[in-house]
Amino acid sequence: QVQLVESGGGLVQAGGSLRLSCVASRSAFSIDTMGWYRQDPEKGRELVALMTRGGKTNYGDSVKDRFTISRDNAKNTVYLQMNSLKPEDTAVYYCVAYYSLTSSWGQGTQVTVSS
Repeated sequence: QVQLVESGGGLVQAGGSLRLSCVASRSAFSIDTMGWYRQDPEKGRELVALMTRGGKTNYGDSVKDRFTISRDNAKNTVYLQMNSLKPEDTAVYYCVAYYSLTSSWGQGTQVTVSS
């Protein structure tokens, strides 16, 4: 089982930026896809961004052109650069890793965007 530890959440004003990090407990070279979902009590779970081992990306419609996912396999880490943040981006952000026909999830990190 891969363990994932997120960091980088916090409180930011609208229009600001944050960068989330997620470190995996084993080599990212063995993980097919890593990325981020977010969950809000009203909207439920929503795709934010995913990146395959080969670098293919998939973004949720609400974050396209504002968020950028990147992955450093040598550091077993996936990043989410979030720019032009909006109050509606407020949620708990979860890191996910898909590998060997299963998945692991992090504990989540809170992102709060004030208006």
